[in-house]
Amino acid sequence: MAQTPAALPSPADRITADHARRLALRAQGLLGSPDRRAGARGVLQQLGAVQLDTISVLARSHELVPYARLGAVGRRPVEEAYWGRGAAFEYWSHAACVLPIEQWPLFAFRRRAYRDKGRVWGHRVSPEAYAAVIDKLRAEGPLTSTGLGGAKRTSEWWDWSDTKIAVERALAFGDVVVTERRGWKRVYDLAERAVPAGLFGREPSDAECLVELVARAGAALGVATRADLMDYHRLKGAQLDAALPESGLVPVEVEGWAAPAWADPAALAATGSTGGSAGGRGRHRTTLLSPFDSLVWDRPRTERIFGMTHRLEAYTPKHKRVHGYFAMPLLTGGRLVGRVDPAREGRTLVARQVSLDAPKFVPALAEALREAAAWVGCSDVRVERLADESLRPELEKLLG
Repeated sequence: MAQTPAALPSPADRITADHARRLALRAQGLLGSPDRRAGARGVLQQLGAVQLDTISVLARSHELVPYARLGAVGRRPVEEAYWGRGAAFEYWSHAACVLPIEQWPLFAFRRRAYRDKGRVWGHRVSPEAYAAVIDKLRAEGPLTSTGLGGAKRTSEWWDWSDTKIAVERALAFGDVVVTERRGWKRVYDLAERAVPAGLFGREPSDAECLVELVARAGAALGVATRADLMDYHRLKGAQLDAALPESGLVPVEVEGWAAPAWADPAALAATGSTGGSAGGRGRHRTTLLSPFDSLVWDRPRTERIFGMTHRLEAYTPKHKRVHGYFAMPLLTGGRLVGRVDPAREGRTLVARQVSLDAPKFVPALAEALREAAAWVGCSDVRVERLADESLRPELEKLLG
């Protein structure tokens, strides 16, 4: 467990738990009118990181994130925002994430750390194999690991070939970048060719990288504890503590939070010191959230702010699941009020398992299901299991 710093600055403000919740929602683009002209690219810029995952239910998680904020957004605009040339890059942040290309220099500290270690995830590879990958990309242009010579030695997931090890090491070191996904396969290219020249050559110090990343994490979170800030880009405690004083974030005390917190001063100024009507003004989204959405990816923070204990159960044995394989939290009115485990069968969206905190949220559930169905091209919605079956008549009437 990370150690708490010995000395903490005095809080500049004391804010209510509701104010903190609204700060978090607004910072995450889920309170207020969305900037539709900026589209998925604007969402990526605001969040600073969008997590990638192989699971695809309604859609892949990186598509669900802009959908949650913008509503029906097409796959092509999302792909262009993430993998349009010179728009973004993939790297290790909170996890494997898409990051705005402007942040390329800010991850120099992590690229240097990987280089200093000399290996990635324990895999060893010869200098000759590494050089061969770089030479092939230079000669032939962007390629998948298959195009480079094959990804695996055997069918085992982690039994990577030398080529795959080499190109993933080159990705970690910053010699290559991912320029797009084809059938969920990474397409690699030389960083010197794919990253804009004005960004590729910039190498800020570790301290400069960390100060800027902490400031951006604070802006994306609105208000956060030390643990929250560390988790956003998976920083170490010592890294965060060194960067916090220069980050521009201000210490605050949040009602009901046991740990000290820091807030984005621009967010505080925009919502007012009390978080009253100004803090709550704007449109609340009613939507289903990916379990990998940055609003809820930090489970202790989700429980602290929204009172929901949420765990992804995709890797839990089926008989031990409580809420379902890919249970998506239901957001409405700025609160998490239920869960839906969705699936698709042809042109039918199937809610395999549904739970709600109270009957008053049935209309919001119906709205979220109808919108999600329309987005993925389904004409019908079928609810298989309701935790409270007494809600079925009203829900089916609204869905009908």
